[in-house]
Amino acid sequence: MDKKIKKKTFTAKRVITVLGGAGLVFLILYVFVFADKASKLNVDLEKISMATVVEGPFQEYIPIEGTVQPKATFRLDAKVGGNVQEKFLEGGVEVHKGDTILKLENSQLEMNYITQQTQTNRLRNEIENTNNGLKQSLFRSNAQVITIDFDIDEAKDIYTRNQQLWKDKVISEQEFLNSKRRFDRLVATRVNTIRTKEFDSLNSVNQVNQNTERLVTSQESLRIVEGQLDDLWVTAPVDGLLSTVNVEIGQSIGQGTTIAQIDDLNGFKIEANVDQHYLPRVYEGLVGTYDFAGSTYSLEIRKKFPEINSGTFVVEMVGQVPQGVRRGQTISIRLQLSEEKNAIQIPRGSFFQTTGGNWIFVVDETGTVATRRQIRIGNQTPRHYEVLEGLQPGEKVIFSSYEGYDDKDKLVIKQ
Repeated sequence: MDKKIKKKTFTAKRVITVLGGAGLVFLILYVFVFADKASKLNVDLEKISMATVVEGPFQEYIPIEGTVQPKATFRLDAKVGGNVQEKFLEGGVEVHKGDTILKLENSQLEMNYITQQTQTNRLRNEIENTNNGLKQSLFRSNAQVITIDFDIDEAKDIYTRNQQLWKDKVISEQEFLNSKRRFDRLVATRVNTIRTKEFDSLNSVNQVNQNTERLVTSQESLRIVEGQLDDLWVTAPVDGLLSTVNVEIGQSIGQGTTIAQIDDLNGFKIEANVDQHYLPRVYEGLVGTYDFAGSTYSLEIRKKFPEINSGTFVVEMVGQVPQGVRRGQTISIRLQLSEEKNAIQIPRGSFFQTTGGNWIFVVDETGTVATRRQIRIGNQTPRHYEVLEGLQPGEKVIFSSYEGYDDKDKLVIKQ
């Protein structure tokens, strides 16, 4: 006898239970399959760049371009104007103090010299003639006084004798008075002759003094003109490199025109432009280094010019400048903004444009999965970032661009 099978019936409660279980299974499948796929992305190994986190010496610096300039440049300006008659040296040669660079011609200056020289010689002759005339006048005056003194002595004897004879009534009063008048006249003549001699002497001395003053002035003017004639021969004022000669034969130049430049070869300075962003951090005494011919050399900022021009400011650096460096040469300098220290660091990369240095993809030990991780970046150099938090030496990170998967939490790296 067959057993009767009891027919199952689906109650509302059982239906709800079944549907609830199915929904839970679907939710679990979505979370582990669909949702997981939404937060992950497969990437090709060839399209990413990975690097190992390292710990080692770190020093913040900025690269700047500097131009080599001489420590001192002497501008050679024309002291007098004229036409370039002859050119002895061209730019680019070393010169010594006194070397002739070029010769100018100035006919007006040469005429001034002849005129001034003639005037000086004339005044010199006038002084000599006046002195000779004074000597001759003094000689004549002294001779006159000697003659007068002789005549006075003779007249005095006659006058004295006639005075006694007149008292003795030997001669007339008229004869006595005549002898007295002659004696008095000779005495007065002597006084007048001496006064005239003194007056003439004083006039001659004054004339000589005036001419002497004029001669001194004329001689000084002559020396100035002679100096100007010497300045027609343009010579090097110092030893150095004649960097430029800015005139040509036949050219007319005026006083003050820059003829040439001479660079002092005893040292160089470096002038460099620095981005205005670093203005507060750059100061006098800051050190930089550069490479030249296989060696490294150090420089130090001597002057800082804070004026901003086209987004940059200028610094002047001095220090070690090797043989072979020339004026105008460009060198690449590493300007050190901090002291060297030990730090965890990663290479600079395009990831920073997306993350701002706040997070990065860290690759696991298998090299197949990269997970987003929060980090904190400190200082930076043109090649590396300093990592303050979030990474350890030896870990691997992706530092290439995150474009297209910046919203993902994980990357599956396809080998």
